[in-house]
Order: sequence, then C-alpha cells, then structure tokens
Amino acid sequence: TRNPSGSLLPHVGGFGCTLAELRSLMELRGAEALQKIQEAYGDVSGLCRRLKTSPTEGLADNTNDLEKRRQIYGQNFIPPKQPKTFLQLVWEALQDVTLIILEVAAIVSLGLSFYAPPGEESEACGNVSGGAEDEGEAEAGWIEGAAILLSVICVVLVTAFNDWSKEKQFRGLQSRIEQEQKFTVIRNGQLLQVPVAALVVGDIAQVKYGDLLPADGVLIQGNDLKIDESSLTGESDHVRKSADKDPMLLSAVGVNSQTGIIFTLLGAGGEEEEKKDKKGKAAMTSNKQDGAVAMEMQPLKSAEGGEMEEREKKKANIPKKEKSVLQGKLTKLAVQIGKAGLVMSAITVIILVLYFVIETFVVDGRVWLAECTPVYVQYFVKFFIIGVTVLVVAVPEGLPLAVTISLAYSVKKMMKDNNLVRHLDACETMGNATAICSDKTGTLTTNRMTVVQSYLGDTHYKEIPAPSALTPKILDLLVHAISINSAYTTKILPPEKEGALPRQVGNKTECALLGFILDLKRDFQPVREQIPEDQLYKVYTFNSVRKSMSTVIRMPDGGFRLFSKGASEILLKKCTNILNSNGELRGFRPRDRDDMVKKIIEPMACDGLRTICIAYRDFSAIQEPDWDNENEVVGDLTCIAVVGIEDPVRPEVPEAIRKCQRAGITVRMVTGDNINTARAIAAKCGIIQPGEDFLCLEGKEFNRRIRNEKGEVIEQERLDKVWPKLRVLARSSPTDKHTLVKGIIDSTTGEQRQVVAVTGDGTNDGPALKKADVGFAMGIAGTDVAKEASDIILTDDNFTSIVKAVMWGRNVYDSISKFLQFQLTVNVVAVIVAFTGACITQDSPLKAVQMLWVNLIMDTFASLALATEPPTESLLLRKPYGRDKPLISRTMMKNILGHAVYQLTIIFTLLFVGELFFDIDSGRNAPLHSPPSEHYTIIFNTFVMMQLFNEINARKIHGERNVFDGIFSNPIFCTIVLGTFGIQIVIVQFGGKPFSCSPLSTEQWLWCLFVGVGELVWGQVIATIPTSQLKCLKEAGHGPGKDEMTDEELAEGEEEIDHAERELRRGQILWFRGLNRIQTQVSCCSARSRNQVDRPQSQQGILWICPPKYAGAVASSPLTTYTGAHHWLVT
Repeated sequence: TRNPSGSLLPHVGGFGCTLAELRSLMELRGAEALQKIQEAYGDVSGLCRRLKTSPTEGLADNTNDLEKRRQIYGQNFIPPKQPKTFLQLVWEALQDVTLIILEVAAIVSLGLSFYAPPGEESEACGNVSGGAEDEGEAEAGWIEGAAILLSVICVVLVTAFNDWSKEKQFRGLQSRIEQEQKFTVIRNGQLLQVPVAALVVGDIAQVKYGDLLPADGVLIQGNDLKIDESSLTGESDHVRKSADKDPMLLSAVGVNSQTGIIFTLLGAGGEEEEKKDKKGKAAMTSNKQDGAVAMEMQPLKSAEGGEMEEREKKKANIPKKEKSVLQGKLTKLAVQIGKAGLVMSAITVIILVLYFVIETFVVDGRVWLAECTPVYVQYFVKFFIIGVTVLVVAVPEGLPLAVTISLAYSVKKMMKDNNLVRHLDACETMGNATAICSDKTGTLTTNRMTVVQSYLGDTHYKEIPAPSALTPKILDLLVHAISINSAYTTKILPPEKEGALPRQVGNKTECALLGFILDLKRDFQPVREQIPEDQLYKVYTFNSVRKSMSTVIRMPDGGFRLFSKGASEILLKKCTNILNSNGELRGFRPRDRDDMVKKIIEPMACDGLRTICIAYRDFSAIQEPDWDNENEVVGDLTCIAVVGIEDPVRPEVPEAIRKCQRAGITVRMVTGDNINTARAIAAKCGIIQPGEDFLCLEGKEFNRRIRNEKGEVIEQERLDKVWPKLRVLARSSPTDKHTLVKGIIDSTTGEQRQVVAVTGDGTNDGPALKKADVGFAMGIAGTDVAKEASDIILTDDNFTSIVKAVMWGRNVYDSISKFLQFQLTVNVVAVIVAFTGACITQDSPLKAVQMLWVNLIMDTFASLALATEPPTESLLLRKPYGRDKPLISRTMMKNILGHAVYQLTIIFTLLFVGELFFDIDSGRNAPLHSPPSEHYTIIFNTFVMMQLFNEINARKIHGERNVFDGIFSNPIFCTIVLGTFGIQIVIVQFGGKPFSCSPLSTEQWLWCLFVGVGELVWGQVIATIPTSQLKCLKEAGHGPGKDEMTDEELAEGEEEIDHAERELRRGQILWFRGLNRIQTQVSCCSARSRNQVDRPQSQQGILWICPPKYAGAVASSPLTTYTGAHHWLVT
C-alpha cells in the first residue's frame, strides 16, 4: 500500500486498508500471514490503527462511523438466495404430465369449436344424423375447451400459491432464527451483545468457549485457542491459533470470508455487488489440553464441509432425488389411466368414422363429391370432439388438485400441531413410516438435567438431603466447588412465566449442579461475586479426552486450591482421600474405589443416572506446582461427593411411543449416551419391554457386527441380521446413525420395504436427516445445519408431535385413496357410457358439456370434500402401508368395480328402455336440431345423483359399514354435497340448450333420487362380499420398483458410501453438539458377557470403562466452559 517514494497512499473513507487488501490478507495462514501483517502494518495493533479501532476499547459506538464501515467493507451477512417468484412457481406447476395432456385436448377442442365449415348440407351429401349436434351445442362448443382450461388454471394457481406461502413461512422462520444469534463485541470499552449481522470491520469481538465465529478476523490476544477449520480446509485436526504464530481466525461462512468466496464460486451469493458482505458462524469448543482451546467450525449446510456444499449446489439443479412414495405411485397411476383413456378415445373415433364411412359410401352408395367435403370434414371433427371428450373424462385431472389440496390443508393444520413442514411430500411419507430413529436428549427427555441421588459424607441419599443433615464443612466445600468450578455464564434464572420451571442458562450438567445447591437452600451467586471470573488463577476446561474440568483459585494464605469435577469413573481414579461424615479426610484406596463403584455408582448408572464426581485439592504457598503438567496437578484429589444426574423422560412420551407401536411403527433410540443410561431411559419410555427379544448395542459393537472380518466394508446382509431387533444404539457416532438409517432404508429382507423417519438436533445429525425418508429437526434446540437437512421442523421439540405427523400423513394418504376410489368409479362409468353410447347410437348419451360438469365439478369439488377429512385416532390402529403397497387396494378395487356395475346397469337400462318406463319420447336417434329430450336429461340427472351418493360411500376405504361415521366433523364435505345438489337442480331445470337439459317433473326427480340412494344400499351389499374371495382382482398403482431406480439415485447412493468411509477416516473429529444440547455420559457398566447385553438384571459388579469409539464420540460429557476471553479483531 506504499507508493515508490514510501509515503502512505490515502484509502477509501480515510481507512488505511482496502477491502481487497483485507480479503487477500485472510487468504494467508500461519507464518505467511504474520509476515504479511508485519510487512504491511507493523503488527496487529498497527492494523487496528489503520482500521481506526482500539484493541482495548473497541470502536466508538457511533452510528455514522458504523454505517460508513458497512458502506465501504460491506455488511456481515450473506444475502439469501432470491426466492422464486410467483410466476416461476406457476411455470413449475405447469410441468405436470396430466395437465399437459389436458391443455392439448383443450386447445384442440377450442380450435375446432371455432372452425365453422362452409356450405349447408345438401341432399347430395346424404342426410346423415351420425354425430351431428343441435345448434345449441354448436354454439356452446367453446365451453368445453374453456372449461378444461379453467380447471387447469385452477390446479396451477392453487399449487403455485401453496409453494409460495410455504416458502414465505419458512423464510419467516429462518429470519427469526438468524435474528436470535448475537455476539459479544467491545465498543467504547463496554461489552455489548450485537446481532451477528451488525458486526462491522474493525470491531473487537470476544470469543468464548463454544461460540460460533461470526466473521473472519485476526487474533489479538488469546489463552491457548484451537479451532477446527475442517469446513474450509477439509483437515480434521484442530488448528492451534496464537497471536505470535497463526493469528488468522476464519469463520465458517461469509461472502467476504473464505467460505463466502467458495460460496460465490458456487453461485450462491447472487450478484457481484453483493460480494462485499460477509457473515460467519463457527462453533468453538475450548480444549485446554496442553493448553489449547479447540474451536470447531461447522458450515451451515451440513457436517460434511466443503464437498457437501458442492453436492448441494449440484443437487439444487436437479429435483429432490426421489419423488415421494405417494407421488411416485400417483404419477404411475395417472399415466396408466391416461394410456387407457387414449386407447378408448382412439377406438371411439375409429368406430365412429368407420360407421359413418360405411353407412354413407357403402350402404347408401354415395360418391364423395367435392362440394360435400366441408360437410364430411365437419362430421369427422365432431367425431374427434367426442373422442376428446372420452379422453378428458378418462384422465383424472382432479388428481393433482386432490393431492395439492390435501397436502396444503394438512400442512396448514400441522402447523398448529407444532410441525413446520418444509417439504410438502414429507407429510404423506410420514404416514407410511415403519421406523423412527429418535435422539434421546431433548426429544424423549426434557433436556433439563437434575440431580436426583447423591453420595455425601459416607451416606447414599436417594433424594435431595436436608441441609441440616450435612456437616457445614462439607456443605461449604460443595457449594464452593460447584459455584466456582463451572462456567460463570451458566446460571439458573427465575422462570419467565408464573408456575413455569426456573430457566436453565448455559451448560445443562452445570445447571443441574447449581440447581442442587439451590435445593440445599444455598445460593451460588454470592460465592461468584466474592471470587469473580477474572480472579480465577488457572482453568482446565472440559474436553472429551479429559472428561473433567478443574479451576484453581488463590487462597488468602497464598496457597492454591483446585476444584475438579468430571465423569466419576475418571475422577475417582485420581482421588486418594474422601470426606467422611464429619467432613474429615480419610484414605481412599483402589479397593475402596471398587467398593464404591459396586455399591454406589453401578446402581446409579443402572437407574439411568449419569454420575459426576466433585473433588478438591489444596497446594501450599511454598511449592507452587508446574501448572502446565496437568496430570500432576489434577491428581491426589479428595472426593467431596458423587452425584447422580438424570434428564427425566418427558411425561407424555411413553403414551406417544405406545401409540407408535400400536400403529406398527418401531421406535429405536440412537444416542451418544452410555448403554446403561440409554437402556434405563428406553425402558422408562417403553421402547423396550421386559420379556421381549431385543438388542441394545454400543456403537463399537454395532460396527463390529455389521462389517466384514477386516472391519472395513459395511455389508448389507450383516446389517439385516442386526437392525430388526435393534432397539437402542448407545455411544453412537453420527456415522453410525447414518449407517443405521441407510441400512434400514436399503434393506429388502422384510415383507415390505422400510420407510424411516429420523429426529436430530445437532450438526452431526445432518447426514442421517438428509438420508432418512423424513427428517425431523428440533425447532428450539436444533442447529441450522440440522434444520437445513430436515423435512419437518418440530417447533416444540416434542416426540408427541411426531405421532401427530404420522396421523396427518396417514390421513393424506387415505384422503387421496378415498378420492381415487370415487374418481375412478366416475371415470370407468363415464368412459364406458360415452364409448358404447357413441358406438351404438352414434351420439354420446352424456353430452360434452354435461361430461365436463360431471368431470370438473365432481372432480374438483370431490377432491375438496374428500381431501379435507380431519384425521381420527383410529388411523393409528392399523399397520403402515410401506413403500410397495399399491395405492388401490383389493377392497377399493372391489368397491370401484362393484359400484361401476350398478351404475352402468342403471344407465343402460334407462338408455334403452327408459322411455317405456317413464312413458316419454325416446331420445335415441333424435333428428338433428331437436330440442334436448327429457329422456337424456333423466339419464344425466340419474348419473349425477348416483355420483353424489357414491361420494358418501367413498368416505371409507377399508370396507367399513358405517359410511356416515364422523360426517359432521367435516363441514366442507357437507357443504359441497349439498352445494352440488343445488347446482344440479339449477342445471336440469334451467340449463336449457347449453347443457342439453329439459326440465323434469317432481315424479321423475324422485325416481332419480331413489336410484341415487340405491347406491348406499348397494354399498352395503358390496361390503358383505369378503375381499379374500376375490383373488381375481388386481391391485393398481404400485410404487416404482427396485429396478426402476434412476441413475441419479444410484450415483447418489455411491457418493453416500464414499462419504461414510470418508467420515470414518475423519473419525477423530469432535462433533460439535451445540452447547445447549450435549449428550450425557455415564460409566459403562458392561454386562458380564455379550449374550447378556439385553438383561440388565444379570449384571455383575465389574466396571468396564469403555473408551468412546471416536475421540469424543459426541462431546460426551458436557462439563464444558471457560477459557478466558479471546479478543480478536474482525477483518
């Protein structure tokens, strides 16, 4: 930045740095970066001077200055992708196959209706009545095409509007999440919490343990900081940062941050002008082992880092990998029906044309005359229109509408049940779910840790002891040990609402311990005020290797006291003394320890408690130890207490799980916790029942069983032996969860393929959530990554909401089936009537416009009526349908054909002998231009009446007898049935020529109604025939078979396999679990031998300490915190 003469060049806005310089500076690492800072700025404080900021006081909090910085250096957020416009959504909705067929038919029909052939008919051309219509219909010819187009427009607008409102809802949620994220900066020497987007270049920010780094920056001062830059570099090892070796801190996302630059390359950042913005999130975990703080960063998208982003981008261009189960079946069915309709309509046209040609030129022996050509063409056009009508009736255009309405209605209602649906199809997929893999913490449990048992002064208390029962010395030591040796950010605040529980802020385990102090009628706040955070002499923070946390304070006499707490199996090994009931020391030998494990710790662990040991040690002033030699310092401890902590099961969970099991859904628990806690909680929830044949495995054992001898490749057939009985997978890594989910989905062993739902909250659950058929993310505790990968967000983090989702999903599926059952009956009858009628009488008994009224109104209205049936608890009493179950079951097929037989019998009877029965003129072979006949009107009216009553029959698809059951709980249904009836009366009495109707007498109306009601009686007759006798009935609408998987899906499957392997290699990663939800960990009481894994009661008093499978499998025990504040400069 110097010109050749060496003087400083002026910079934009009076700052000594340009945006480009800062960007290039952030591309350097380590020594290079230091060298660059020294060359260009002298040192970090030189950089601060250039940016006009003070390393100690921060920026002056003045709005103009901050605004100016935003102008020059950009804002700290990545502008979201442009939402799709309404028109784009409309265009997408138009791509539906069924709709395209309809559009073509409609346009042809419209074109033909405006084509008026010249020349009147002359005697010479033969007075053929075949297929000609009266002028009323000729005038109304355009109605048909217009009506079809109208129905298409309806469907498209409804679909597009749904997508649009869904997008809007989701963006609202997203922005709410983003506004909540705040970060601590120093301005005017004051610590302030500002929203991440409000950070500017030159801000001095304070990084604490577990923070998401909000922007790229340079470290000014820090107390052994480590960060995990794997999301940027792909290296899983933590990178140590220090002001004198590598001061560059990179955030995980931000347009001008390193990740942001990658994003822009991938085209997510939008326009070039927007590239000035930056925003970052990174998670930090402090890790002071050999004095270091591990700072972990996860990209927003998924735990997999950069490669994932690129795949995301690739995938964004192709639609979501597999259509949902229902859509797959529907598309197939619609195509089959469409083909059948095409064949029927083609045959109709051919027969009509042949009939006409033979009649005219062979039988009557006429010659084709030139002047007659237009007349003949007109006939052929009429035949074609009849053909198109048959086709239109055959194609169920109500289908897309029914699906859309049903899903939209459900999604709206599910919002009230705390399910925010991100992908519409997830809603119906959930109805087919056969397995749920659930997290333990926060989903099945309350995520509020509480101390329930304790061992103090030689006594094992099964509940909280009375303060008077404890020696003052023990009580005092305990209060100090807990208050000081925990993050000062962890507190228990008074409840927000009256009657609510006190709020736990910060680390859950520490909150439990602080709550224990409050239960003992003492307070931690005065202790913390007496010894503020900055007077702590040395802190060894928690990490997953150390599994303990220690804090050193200076005593008034110049000596030191160390307080330590941690997993009991680790800390008790370091204890040489223990406090007895009078608060005096007594020796604690290995034999005593084994005794204590057997009598105290194992019983606690088997009750599902997590045991934590609290200890202390005094150092005299004379011999100050070497504080860096941690093993020396944290040793020779005196045990004060052992407490058992549990995360209580949510009261409503056992009932919800019972409902799932009754509904044929297997619930499995996948947790990072140890096997005993997991088994205890599973038993309390009802996931495992005594006397059942089930498996509870640890991650290590699970991996051993599913891999080949060398332990490399996961084999599907080995997995197939494990998963059907597996109920609890404990100590599992995220990879295990992904493997399990993938294995269950790909398995083909059972009688039906499995559909798997997964719940997750942490970044590490991303891959499993994405792989599952339905991924549920937690709305409160979930990380952005989890939400991004999920299909449904549980806004109240509660397992019962999943049961609601199952109910709604099954309801959607059933609604579609009901609609199909109704629609196909109408279609079969209408097509056969039109076809045979046209062939026998050269004219369809149901005219084109009448057909469309039947088609459009019955379809659209029926889809509204049947798609909005509210779900009932009885939906949870049947087994799930699974992936391969056909849409149209045998029972439904029986109903469709049964009712079709009834309707056809009635209509053909009326068509051929109706005039005798009613004593009216026959409408068959009526001369041209005759007014609409009563005969054909009766046929039309009867047809509609039968459909109306059949609509009531269609409400039940499992062969139930009572079709009126719960009919009044659905006002829409009642309104539509009555409304349709009303309109039908108007059409018949006043429709006149456009509808080819002539008014009917009361008696005729009553007959029509009588025949209609006959439908209900006939429905009962059909219900009596057992479906099992009808082997001949075919089912229809199966899901896409195994062999029909597309190349994209296969390619993706392969990618996933590589992926799992890559994840295994990166096994040392400490998956960041989000400070707010950290998995619990207890000593592993392992059963005596492998085959007794399933029987808790057969345990012996041997304590096997299980080393976790991954260095920190899932940040097992959350005794996390304090690292001293790191200050850094936002660049």
